[in-house]
Amino acid sequence: MELPQHSCCQHKTTHSAPVADAPPGTMWICPMHPEVRQDHPASCPKCGMALEPETVSLDEGESPELVDMSRRFWIGLLLGLPVFIVAMAGMFPGNPFQSFDTAVLNWVQLVLATPIVFWCGWPFFERAWTSIVHRSPNMFTLITLGVGAAYGYSVAATLMPSCFPEGFHSGAHGVETYFDTAVVVTVLVLLGQILELRARGQTTVAIRRLLGLAPKTARVVYPDGREEDVTLTSIRPGLLLRVRPGEKVPVDGTVVEGTSTVDESMLTGEPLPLEKSAGDTVIGGTVNGTGSFVMRADKVGNQTMLAQIVRLVGEAQRSRAPVERVVNRVAAWFVPLVLVMSLLTFTGWILLPSEPRLTLALLNAVAVLIIACPCALGLATPMAVMVGTGRGAESGILIKNAQALEVLGKADILVLDKTGTLTEGKPSVVVLEPLSGFEEAEVLQLAASIERSSEHPLAAAILARAKKDHLTLLEVKNFRSLAGKGIAGDVAGRRVLLGTPAFLHEQGIATENIAARMETLRRQGQTVVLLAVDAQLAGLLGIADPIRATTPEAIDLLHREGLKLVMLTGDSRTTAEAVAKQLGIDTVMAEVLPQQKAELVRCLQEQGHIVAMAGDGVNDAPALAQADIGLAMGSGTDVAMHTASITLVRGDLRAIARARRLSHATLSGIRQNLFLAFAYNALAIPVATGVLYPLCGWLITPIWASVAMSLSSLSVIANALRLRWSKL
Repeated sequence: MELPQHSCCQHKTTHSAPVADAPPGTMWICPMHPEVRQDHPASCPKCGMALEPETVSLDEGESPELVDMSRRFWIGLLLGLPVFIVAMAGMFPGNPFQSFDTAVLNWVQLVLATPIVFWCGWPFFERAWTSIVHRSPNMFTLITLGVGAAYGYSVAATLMPSCFPEGFHSGAHGVETYFDTAVVVTVLVLLGQILELRARGQTTVAIRRLLGLAPKTARVVYPDGREEDVTLTSIRPGLLLRVRPGEKVPVDGTVVEGTSTVDESMLTGEPLPLEKSAGDTVIGGTVNGTGSFVMRADKVGNQTMLAQIVRLVGEAQRSRAPVERVVNRVAAWFVPLVLVMSLLTFTGWILLPSEPRLTLALLNAVAVLIIACPCALGLATPMAVMVGTGRGAESGILIKNAQALEVLGKADILVLDKTGTLTEGKPSVVVLEPLSGFEEAEVLQLAASIERSSEHPLAAAILARAKKDHLTLLEVKNFRSLAGKGIAGDVAGRRVLLGTPAFLHEQGIATENIAARMETLRRQGQTVVLLAVDAQLAGLLGIADPIRATTPEAIDLLHREGLKLVMLTGDSRTTAEAVAKQLGIDTVMAEVLPQQKAELVRCLQEQGHIVAMAGDGVNDAPALAQADIGLAMGSGTDVAMHTASITLVRGDLRAIARARRLSHATLSGIRQNLFLAFAYNALAIPVATGVLYPLCGWLITPIWASVAMSLSSLSVIANALRLRWSKL
């Protein structure tokens, strides 16, 4: 039964534990069923697990569920020890209770066991009842049935022993009670819950580390020169902040004065500190080196990259992997199947000649109920996803959802944009050649003036060159841009065209006389841009975008990962092939317009490929959306984060190889967890029924069944936590 959002708010779960210091307005959510949300700590009506705060806080106190379970465990242990000692004393020589009347000992156990079952174990009864109300039987349904059966049988044996048939009697001791089973199972399940809650708390370590990067205060520089330390919540965009040696950068901003090196490894995974000077951007939470600088606050509060990363990681940890659909279908039938197995076990033992057969039937039926663990199945995938996405965030790999992790591991083709992905994304004008009748400065001035209205990546290179040469830009009228081709406009009364040779050819301007020169520049890896003034060819600009120093190593790593690499670019074929040959790219698709990139990705998908696409997250948005998995390269801007399924905070292709290894490690962890969960139940439940008894006399008591059940959930969580130390 699917619960509508907030439906469990109608179910009031009482907690005597204090509420943790979660942020105001925090919603509490189930890690196994993210659709279950409510505004206070309680348990999930579907699986019975403790809800966790949706928003992780650095100052968050201890889990209220953990506090409550711990108190119940210690009280249960204190009261349960005498019950256990009385029950086990008969197994040892010199039994100190041998002279006591059995009826008296049974009454003592009854008095001690009752508060353990009905107070210490009350959360289990609550969760079991809720599961029945919502028609979603779970682990606590089975535990409550097992404990209730053992306790109820023992109470009846204590109060009315004469009413039991001979099949329940065991020699001179009459009808044996099993208060110790009810008590020990309750205490052991409480211990298992405590260990599980502590282990689950480790899955949010990555988010807490990220939250811990932000400093508590910042030093504001006022216009009159006065400086003051204020809390981070007081910072507003536009304020000037001083960052001293060794301090953390308080918010995202731009350096306006001073130079230093900044360690961004905690957010980007980049091991070497980066040089920062006036005009460079800095990220909140990174660590300043030995220099000092003044910065302008640009993004504060929830707008900072650190805040966005924390939000994205939290959302990813609550997302569902496709493989969970299969697990959920199995889990839906699991508890009813266990109930049937328990009933068959009881019936089978009654039909056997072993005595006391009715007692053995009851114990084995209870053992089947308790040893089964649907929680291990339910935790297998979400625990691995939570740890994997957190591990990625610590390495500068932001994963939007669990599906992205799964698809990336299956991708066989990686489509790469050239500019900003394979290259630095900072092109510069390396060749400037005026043609007959024009001066170099005139060509650059006209080109820069019309590019001022353009958003093309090459525009920045032309404008930077004009600024370097101290040229004054002219007014532009009737500006028009044709994506992937060029731009046109009126500059100082002259009609100016700037773009590809094909664009100028469409406008009736001949370019044949410089074709050889253009081909030479393209072979050198340069992009050629032509300028025409009043229908006359005026000049040629050769723009080069240097290949990233890390790209060759990244290409090698990606090939080792078994990926076929395809480069998509709007550059000429000659330029594109020169870059591809230098890097060892498998396939080149050149002279591609932005709107055609998505179509080419679709063609690869129609050929049966699972396509990953890496781009800057802005110009390549349609292709990123079309690909089976989109990876945004760059600084983790808002556009990049919302377009792609995975954002690589540092624009470094090596991060894709790391993301791929993380995907494989997480998927491997999920498969291992599912194997542990299925194998445990496949082996444990038949053994609990007593199938080994005719062969070797082995029986699993309900007490040992509860130990095994707790260990099964813990084994799944512990295996998932191994991802925290996986090498990427």
